[in-house]
Amino acid sequence: MPRYYPIYLDVQGRLAVVFGGDHEAERKVRFLRECGARVVLVSPESCISPALLGMVRSGEIDWRQRGYRAGDLEGAWLAIVAETSDDAVNRAVYDEARERNVVLNVMDVTHLCTFIAPAIVQRHDVTAAISTAGTSPALARRLRERMSDEEYCRCLNWAELGPILADVRAEVRARGIPLTPEDWQACMNEETLARCMAGDTEGARAELIGAMEARVAGRGG
Repeated sequence: MPRYYPIYLDVQGRLAVVFGGDHEAERKVRFLRECGARVVLVSPESCISPALLGMVRSGEIDWRQRGYRAGDLEGAWLAIVAETSDDAVNRAVYDEARERNVVLNVMDVTHLCTFIAPAIVQRHDVTAAISTAGTSPALARRLRERMSDEEYCRCLNWAELGPILADVRAEVRARGIPLTPEDWQACMNEETLARCMAGDTEGARAELIGAMEARVAGRGG
């Protein structure tokens, strides 16, 4: 039984507070922004990376130019502590997050987390999340590296079909073609994937539509 309940969070338009200014904080801030979150960075000037400073100057994120203070989580929906050297600060952020019902990740301090961040592999709109329940981050990273290697792990090649499937799904809905999940699975075959990987997106799309029409016709639908 996994210790953590796996979940994807919709952070679009929600306030996320990130503590820290090093490369780990930068990575967290970038991903939160890519997902549409509003981000407040809390970090002294001496600790902020050039890239984060650039995001501040461009107005992409807000910056509280100091360390943590009680009340920093007011209005926040999610918080991440990206620097974990001060146990007292980590505990104080945790206590405030618990009081305000803010979901919190304190990097590498699992017992102070209400969620843990998985290792992520992403291609197009497909995101694979890998977790070891906080027991071995190094293993999660190794698995991510292996899954990101297209020569080593070919299963994520199917993600290349994502944009085509989204387009076909819209057409199927517009035409009212009655398809079951099993129909979709049957039509997503190796031949279609090979066309897509070869750059023949129109051919892959046409093959998908043709296969779906054939399945419906075959059962008199």
